Amino acid sequence: MDQTYILPDSGTSIQQQDNAVVSNSASVPSNKSIETTTTSSTSKSSQRTITEPLFGKSLKNVAIKSQELAGACFYLVSGHGGPDPGAVSKVGGVTLHEDEYAYDITLRLARNLMERGAKVHIIIQDSKDGIRDDKHLSNSKRETCLGKAIPLNHTRRLKQRCDAINRLARKDKERYKRAIFIHVDSRRVKEQIDVFLYHAPKSSLGKRLANNIRNTIENKYGQHQPGRGFKGTVSDRRLYVLRETTPVAAFLELGNIQNEKDRKRLVIPNNRQALANWICQGIIKDYKR
Repeated sequence: MDQTYILPDSGTSIQQQDNAVVSNSASVPSNKSIETTTTSSTSKSSQRTITEPLFGKSLKNVAIKSQELAGACFYLVSGHGGPDPGAVSKVGGVTLHEDEYAYDITLRLARNLMERGAKVHIIIQDSKDGIRDDKHLSNSKRETCLGKAIPLNHTRRLKQRCDAINRLARKDKERYKRAIFIHVDSRRVKEQIDVFLYHAPKSSLGKRLANNIRNTIENKYGQHQPGRGFKGTVSDRRLYVLRETTPVAAFLELGNIQNEKDRKRLVIPNNRQALANWICQGIIKDYKR
């Protein structure tokens, strides 16, 4: 499928052909209740379509296009949520909130993974917001952790999502299990940064996963913005969610929400889709190894 993207740092649109492209049609919030246990797909080849209301009314039906990720299980966590919006930036009277953009990209990634036969648990959920093609995503406090209210206390909030992942992981039978945490950083206005990733200390598999995602993004920039360069990094860090989550995990920071050029990765819907596509392709590369 051909898709036009205006990539970060680029003022012109280009044609990109990615295997992970999904429909970007605007979604309508679903009125259906969300199950509070597991949001997942199945890898059974006989099932060609699955339904996930979290994606929104127009995108809730997901056609399984391949079994490329059959036998893989993912735990996707968008940063902050509920009473905590995360990083905040004000642009021309409009306030941008980290949790809304991280959530939208997480949903897009989840859909990509499901299309390839993976089982996917969406840990942070919003019963109304599906995949949105708006530039400015409105903020809410509706997000839950698998249906449970998200605590305001920082440690309790992180523990809640780690406990949820670990409970699911104990039941899941897949051999390849990976947790992905998606955030947006906040730094000085003039500080432009590339996507960077963390893994748990001494986690060789976490390091491999992070490097596969990072290298995929670098390769994509090389294809679509030759000469731009890419300075995204991979390093270990003793973050709570990386230490306390039992599946192998990677933690992604997608840019500086305060920086004008970095914000192009977030506010342009096609760029959010491109990020989800590239992350998905990095995960596929890791899975095939």
